[in-house]
Amino acid sequence: MEINREHQGAGQTGLFWDQQPGAHQSGLFVAVFNMLYFQVVILAATIMLAYYCEFTDTFTPAQQGFICQDLALSKPDPGPEQDSRIQPIILYPVVAGLPVIMISATELVLFLMKYKTNNLDNQEKVVVMGDCCYLNPLVHRTFRFLGVYFFGLFSTDIFVNAGQLVTGSLAPHFLSVCQPNYTALGCEETVCFISQSDACTGDPDDVMKARKSFPSKEAALSLYAAVYLGMYIMCRISPSAGHLTRPLLCLSLVSLAVLTGINRVAEYRSHWSDVIAGQVTGGTIAVFLVSFIIIIIIIIVVVVVVAVVVILIIIVVVYLLYYLLHVSSVSFDSHFYFSLSLSLLDENAY
Repeated sequence: MEINREHQGAGQTGLFWDQQPGAHQSGLFVAVFNMLYFQVVILAATIMLAYYCEFTDTFTPAQQGFICQDLALSKPDPGPEQDSRIQPIILYPVVAGLPVIMISATELVLFLMKYKTNNLDNQEKVVVMGDCCYLNPLVHRTFRFLGVYFFGLFSTDIFVNAGQLVTGSLAPHFLSVCQPNYTALGCEETVCFISQSDACTGDPDDVMKARKSFPSKEAALSLYAAVYLGMYIMCRISPSAGHLTRPLLCLSLVSLAVLTGINRVAEYRSHWSDVIAGQVTGGTIAVFLVSFIIIIIIIIVVVVVVAVVVILIIIVVVYLLYYLLHVSSVSFDSHFYFSLSLSLLDENAY
């Protein structure tokens, strides 16, 4: 296994590329942002916000109404999450622990191979804070990659919880756990929309969970981990380790994440739209954190393309207006001269 140097010169804008020796960042903002305690504060604040969204009742989902006997919401109750094929007690430790093991092991192997002929004690140290704290490059890279990973993981959780709270989207098994009294609601014979907040007679905790379906948290977290690790593998492991090694690892990770989302749909815990939205959220956050410069370039390109299209549309509209006005003016002049000629002929006849 070797470090990937194919694009070493141009890859410094990404997360997984090392800076060239002697390269130094300048600027007050960059210097402050790179301080260890500043990064720890940001990560701690993100974790606290994710905790409040996940384990407290500080925020409650929006109360969405429903249609009586809606088939899209009448799927059987799949039971608690512990009965799922992919249980949270398995998914969450894998999402949190697998990147730690993979990144730590990869960085250790790359570090030992890179410096196997040198004295490790004399290698360049990385300044963490002021002039007092130094870290070995191995420790610095490992903590940097894992720190960004967990920041993105908790950010994904926050985005997903925010979406669930704002939309209050109902799960496919909502009516099974809600157990509304159709007789009291007056919709036994006619189909009507129920908006009462007290329409459900089922367990309040199950009803609350069934109101947080969009986007799917499991799909978002699993695909975030898969995309982040996949991009890490593609950037940090050289193709000399095997032409199929990197694609096989990346495909395996993404496939497991996609199967996690499919399992949510198969068990009637989420809609297809919930899973797709969750996967888009997790994948986008992973790509943005790893190669934010590329995202900015893509946005600029999209803006330029849209601007060019708008300009072309304006030019076409102006040309059409000019053409229509010119044709109408020519037809008006022809009619005027034709009428004038007829009047002159009439005068000569008299």
